[in-house]
Amino acid sequence: MAKDSHFTRMIQLVNSFFNVKNDPEQLDVNEKVIERLREIHPATMSEYVEGDGPVVWILLIPTTYDVMERFIKGTISEKQLYEETRPGQVYEAIYLCSASVLEEYRRKGLAGKVALEAIQKIRKDHPIKALYYWPFSDEGKTLATFLSKTLGLPLYERKGGH
Repeated sequence: MAKDSHFTRMIQLVNSFFNVKNDPEQLDVNEKVIERLREIHPATMSEYVEGDGPVVWILLIPTTYDVMERFIKGTISEKQLYEETRPGQVYEAIYLCSASVLEEYRRKGLAGKVALEAIQKIRKDHPIKALYYWPFSDEGKTLATFLSKTLGLPLYERKGGH
């Protein structure tokens, strides 16, 4: 019996952990969404590949400060955050949307390394002044805190569960 590829396992991990199909508030990433994210900024989606495919996926969405504030307050959903972020805008904040890491690659600093590189690429093109996130896990909260401290940027958290 063939072992599942890293790519297949990453898809399974994302689908089981985030359960976006059953949560209309979340962004359901598909080919059309990926294309638009790349128009927003090429560094929105980043990965670390080892062996037969990705072992880390990072999704960041640069937005305006206004979109960030409304998302943090809970007046717009993650899906609306994406819809209101248009290519060509000046972005002042980065939404730390998701970090997915295959189990055997966790706690090695890979997610932090990939996310830092992506944020630095976005900062070359935009005056980023803040980071924000909607916590799903303790690991996600740890990563967001690490990024904030390393980059010297304030971190804002959306309260309330998924």
